[in-house]
Amino acid sequence: MALQTIPPRIRWAVDVMDVQPSDHVLEIGCGPGAAAELICQKLETGKLFAIDRSESGVDRTKRRCAQYVEAGRLTVRQIDLATLRVPVKRLNKVFAFNVNLFWVRECAEEIALLHERVVPGGAVYLFYEANQRELVPNIVKKGSAALQGGGFRVSVIEQKAPAVVGLIGRR
Repeated sequence: MALQTIPPRIRWAVDVMDVQPSDHVLEIGCGPGAAAELICQKLETGKLFAIDRSESGVDRTKRRCAQYVEAGRLTVRQIDLATLRVPVKRLNKVFAFNVNLFWVRECAEEIALLHERVVPGGAVYLFYEANQRELVPNIVKKGSAALQGGGFRVSVIEQKAPAVVGLIGRR
């Protein structure tokens, strides 16, 4: 398989998360697996659990990151966040990039599930491409409100090039 590139926006987001070798991370919406690849490179005793509602996203991540699946560092499942069951109080970090759930519709149940499973001191990182600047205020307002409503302390960060906005919900 040809070497696949990792977009700068994904590199920046993963750098912001500061993944540690022993972290337990949940990725919501793994898509083509670029972030999963970067995260798994940083893990030693930690693990990444990547989910996507799309069968093709799951298949692409499994193919791209086969070495990490084989090593036991990565588990990939086709599942919706609302029906996800992971052990309570195990996640250090939750990551999503361009997952509209958190600002497009009511997501209190999903946020409550995350709050229940993220360890104290852990965080939820929601990143969005900010190429359509007119959408950013709405993304920040609704995404922040969803996280705050679920008990997270929220901070907002922005990167100009590539244009990305990030919401960080700390537990």
